[in-house]
Amino acid sequence: MTVNFAPGDLVRARGREWVALPAPREGILALRPLSGSENDMVILDPGLEMMPVEAARFDLPDDASPTVQSKAALLADALRLTLRRGAGPFRSAAQLAFEPRTYQLVPLLMALRLPVVRLLIADDVGIGKTIEAGLILRELMDRGEVDAFSVLCPPHLVEQWVLELKNRFGIDAVAVTSGTAARLERGLPLAQTLFDAYPYTVVSLDYIKADRRREGFARACPDFVIVDEAHACVGTHKGKQQRFELLSGLARDPDRRMVMLTATPHSGDEQAFARLLSLIDPSFASMDFEDARFRERLARHLVQRRRIDITSGEWGEERAFPRKDEMEGGLPYRLSKDHLAFQEAVLDYCFGVVFKAGTGQRERRLAFWGTLALMRCVGSSPAAALSALRNRASNESERLEPQIYDEDGDDEDAVDIEPSANFDADPALLALVQHAEELVAKPDPKLSALIDVLTPLIKKGANPVVFCRYLAT
Repeated sequence: MTVNFAPGDLVRARGREWVALPAPREGILALRPLSGSENDMVILDPGLEMMPVEAARFDLPDDASPTVQSKAALLADALRLTLRRGAGPFRSAAQLAFEPRTYQLVPLLMALRLPVVRLLIADDVGIGKTIEAGLILRELMDRGEVDAFSVLCPPHLVEQWVLELKNRFGIDAVAVTSGTAARLERGLPLAQTLFDAYPYTVVSLDYIKADRRREGFARACPDFVIVDEAHACVGTHKGKQQRFELLSGLARDPDRRMVMLTATPHSGDEQAFARLLSLIDPSFASMDFEDARFRERLARHLVQRRRIDITSGEWGEERAFPRKDEMEGGLPYRLSKDHLAFQEAVLDYCFGVVFKAGTGQRERRLAFWGTLALMRCVGSSPAAALSALRNRASNESERLEPQIYDEDGDDEDAVDIEPSANFDADPALLALVQHAEELVAKPDPKLSALIDVLTPLIKKGANPVVFCRYLAT
């Protein structure tokens, strides 16, 4: 009986297991050993074999028995590495912990056609720019072309990138921020930089852009760099100027591979867009968009899709994204007397702190951050306000301050923990803590209003996602 095998099928022939490759013609098999390379490929005719060629079978293991953790981890890795993909065009396919969507492979194909990868991925929010950049990185690593990399991103995205690289691509990267750099550098030889010791890094842009660090990073920077939120690096105010100087210095190395990610490449500022394109090729900064030759050159380095492009095209992604219901404005709700009194008490306290702030720049900045952080927490929930007040009352400001804002930071929105209030502990502060504790135990009018909105949606079968500014909320 003739057995037809498709590329990627596992086959047993000549006493061993093989992976079927695309055959040169019907009736002939092209096989690569399961544990071999493409150089070990053989062509055989099943009709001429002494032993029948059949589908490979792997018997189930014996009943599990207690063992050490290392063996369990080895089994888990073996299950994750899907050898059935071994005949595919991408060497990284077996290293992925997910199944990429078809459209997410487009940037990877574009990157493999470039002699030096310089890409601007400007896909819409939610399409998967992190996935697309990670696919390029993983493929080049598995081809042996990249042995070190850095991801540059705003401080509030550092931990998210570390987790994505670990969980989806099996890459263990370290976070480099103002709060972790000193610990990572401790004990290193004088001649060794942090980036020599740790080849896989996710670096806070606001930490590394400082004048005293920028030049050192440029000398030690790996030859593969991913820049997240790239549009935030090309503005004209001081913080973004520092970021742009950092990136333009890296881009001057013609052999450095760079993948930049942004959902908003052009915000209407022609100068900022030109600066962004100059990171791909300096000549792009002065090119005419009406020139067809320029657009053709740029198309090799720029990929931009909206959700409607994915769902209305021939990608087979009709169910890729949920339908979005938009509503103008917010939903009002009425504060209870206790919640209103608490907000007014916190506001009065913050006015007093600002009024008594010193004249030094650091004192004024901490007063501003403290009042802003506390009022945002109060507006989020009593639980978030209580967490911020307790952090200060417990004298945790020194530990939390590096997470409130990265050194040299200019993004006051990059906060997802409940920051310390940064005020001196006094009876008024302790009274606010007690008031917040009482409110946490009472019904929250904002939560009640949210439940009223979500209940009919859930009854219709929706699976809503609720975003909160602070973890305690």
